[in-house]
Amino acid sequence: MWGKMYYSAIAALLVATTWAAPHEGHDHGGHTAEHHHHLHHGKDEPHPGHNGDDACHLLAPHNADFAFSLYKKLALHPDAQGKNIFFSPVGISMALSMLAVGAKGSTLSQIYSSLGYSGLQAQQVNEGYEHLIHMLGHSQDAMQLEAGAGVAIREGFKVVDQFLKDVQHYYKSEAFSVDFSKPEIAAEEINKFIAKKTNDKITNMVKDLDPSMVMILINYMYFRGKWDKPFDAQLTHKADFKVDKDTTVQVDMMKRTGRYDIYQDPANQTTVMMVPYKGNTSMMIILPDDGKMKELEESICRHHLKNWHDKLFRSSVDLFMPKFSISATSKLNDILEDMGVTDAFSDTADFSGMTEEVKVKVSQVRVDLFLPLVAPPMVARLKYSENSTK
Repeated sequence: MWGKMYYSAIAALLVATTWAAPHEGHDHGGHTAEHHHHLHHGKDEPHPGHNGDDACHLLAPHNADFAFSLYKKLALHPDAQGKNIFFSPVGISMALSMLAVGAKGSTLSQIYSSLGYSGLQAQQVNEGYEHLIHMLGHSQDAMQLEAGAGVAIREGFKVVDQFLKDVQHYYKSEAFSVDFSKPEIAAEEINKFIAKKTNDKITNMVKDLDPSMVMILINYMYFRGKWDKPFDAQLTHKADFKVDKDTTVQVDMMKRTGRYDIYQDPANQTTVMMVPYKGNTSMMIILPDDGKMKELEESICRHHLKNWHDKLFRSSVDLFMPKFSISATSKLNDILEDMGVTDAFSDTADFSGMTEEVKVKVSQVRVDLFLPLVAPPMVARLKYSENSTK
């Protein structure tokens, strides 16, 4: 049975801060909207080589550190108190890395610093994502995991040719033009693109567009897989789920008895278990002891994951898992600024790698996700509420 589907879309919205007169007699290699539709991946383009493979592995520890740093910021945010947290760290890292392709100076260094890429060259970062997207595109019979990007560009707006070539080559980006002077029509066209790439699961991400918008960078991910050891629907039953020490709700509880990789960490008062999908993908469940969620959230890092993974052992387990769905929308401006990405949102932003004719800045970084049931690659803190069951 198919299931466990996960979709996400991350967008960086750019607006013009000042309009500059074109430099007469100089050709910056910019393309107007009429050219954008032709910048798609060539089917005969060679696959990334071994350098991309090496860069992909170079990114992994930095992406993991970013994931936990971002998680801790989200967990402390006032809007997240008592609520579920759900985000795709690799999707956000990928979107910011694509934004960095057009950034220069301190704008670029701040983005790379927040991602942990300060010690890496731009070519290593871009080749790493090229290889990652290439690997994700190799769907298996029992699993689909895909990623890509899009660039919605204001009609008539000139974009540096090399930027379009690079995001198309490294991030599988498709560019298309929209008329931002007609915000409702532009939003409809962009939402159609996102809906198509997320199998119609995210259908209304973009709205209330600013007419001064010049570009939207879109990153999307899609997962669809099968449990390696399916749950028997006949065993699903109503049961209590403890949200916190004061709140318990009734949920549809799935049940399965089987052999799973598991580890109990007494030092961190946590139980860890791997629930595999068919193929080479697994979900890691991290269950802190009663009352120890806060302590775990404050200390967890990639070294915990490696330690837990190394100490897993196969054991017979009675697994009870609640059925749930999550839809989440997050605006990351404040959190990214708190992580050091400040210039990108200010009038001092330098995105001259995208356009040399106009000063632009990021007006919003927004994440929309839909999840019928937990699926990778993501991070979720489940604090159940009655309206989150399905």
